[in-house]
Amino acid sequence: MGQADTFNYSFNYSHQCDTLSVDVLSYNPYFISMDRNKLIELGTQIKNFRKELGQSQEELAFRCGFDRTYISMLERGKRNPSYLNLLKLSKGLNIEISRLVKGLI
Repeated sequence: MGQADTFNYSFNYSHQCDTLSVDVLSYNPYFISMDRNKLIELGTQIKNFRKELGQSQEELAFRCGFDRTYISMLERGKRNPSYLNLLKLSKGLNIEISRLVKGLI
């Protein structure tokens, strides 16, 4: 990976005794692609578990307290669910959260 593949952002702040220095790697196509693939894999697992139960997206959304469009976006890898939403999903799918994310880490 060459230097053209990454973008570094530096921020420095200084006020009297306080000093803050931050270097952030804010853009790296490899990691963005890898993260996107993990979300697609999670979405596929959510969809498979939902179909095993014979539920529609709307039924699963109702059981989890979500909107149907959120379930659709999760299943397509368009949303990155929080830990609390993963807990709600696993409960709505009647599975342990460990089974929902198995093989993704």
